[in-house]
Amino acid sequence: MTSSAETATRIPTAPMRRADGSPIRVLVVDDEPTLTDLLSMALRYEGWEVKTAPDGRAAIALARDFKPDAIVLDIMLPDIDGLQVLQRVRSDGGDTAVLFLTAKDSLDDRIAGLTAGGDDYVTKPFSLEELVARLRGLIRRSIASVTSENDPVIRVGDLSLDEDSHEVYRAGEPIELTATEYELLRYLMRNPRRVLSKAQILDRVWSYDFGGKSSVVEIYISYLRRKVDAGRAPMIHTVRGAGYLIKPAA
Repeated sequence: MTSSAETATRIPTAPMRRADGSPIRVLVVDDEPTLTDLLSMALRYEGWEVKTAPDGRAAIALARDFKPDAIVLDIMLPDIDGLQVLQRVRSDGGDTAVLFLTAKDSLDDRIAGLTAGGDDYVTKPFSLEELVARLRGLIRRSIASVTSENDPVIRVGDLSLDEDSHEVYRAGEPIELTATEYELLRYLMRNPRRVLSKAQILDRVWSYDFGGKSSVVEIYISYLRRKVDAGRAPMIHTVRGAGYLIKPAA
C-alpha cells in the first residue's frame, strides 16, 4: 500500500453526510492491524464514523449493530472468507455498498467478487487516496439523494425508478438492485434511446476507468438484464461496437 503524510492528513472541505445529517458509517474488515489503523485514520479524516473487525464472524455481528453505509472487506480472512461475509450481510437484508480489498488480482477473482454482490474491487498494494476516492463514489451512489424535482420518478415504458426511495418497478413488480446496479440503470433511464459507450458508463457510474477493464460494464449490464428483462420483452439493448441503450419494449 502506498500513501504519504499529506494523503493521511488531508481534511476534505465538504465531508459527505447521511441523508439525516449524521456521519457516514464505514466498517473496515481486515486481519492486519496496521492496515486497519491506517484506513481508519484516513476515513475519520473524511468526517466518517469508522469501526473495524479482524475476522468474518466479528464483521457480520458488527454489521448488524452498526448498520454501515459501506464496508471495506478483505477477502482473505482467518475464519470465513469475505465472499461468505458478504453473502451473510446480504441475507440479513442489507444493501450496504461493499468494496473488496484483497491481494488477489486475477480477472477471475475480480469477477467472483463482483458476482457475489460486491460493488468495487481494490488489490493490495493500493493507493490510500485512490481507495478513499472509490469509497466516496460508492457511498455517493448508495445513499439516498435529495432531489429538487417535483416528480422524482423516471419512467421508460413500463419501467419506473424512484430517485427518492430508490425503488424500481417493471409492470408493477418490484426489482431489487444493488447500489451499482441501481446507478447504472438510472444512468441508462436518464438517457432513453441514447447509445452510451462503455467509456461513458465507466466515467459516470464508476467515476474512474476500473483499471482499463471495461468488462465490468458488460458484467453489470448482464446483471441488469437478468433482473429487468428476465421473462419479459427486452428493454436493454447492445449496439455492437458502440455501447448500450434502454428503450420501451416493443
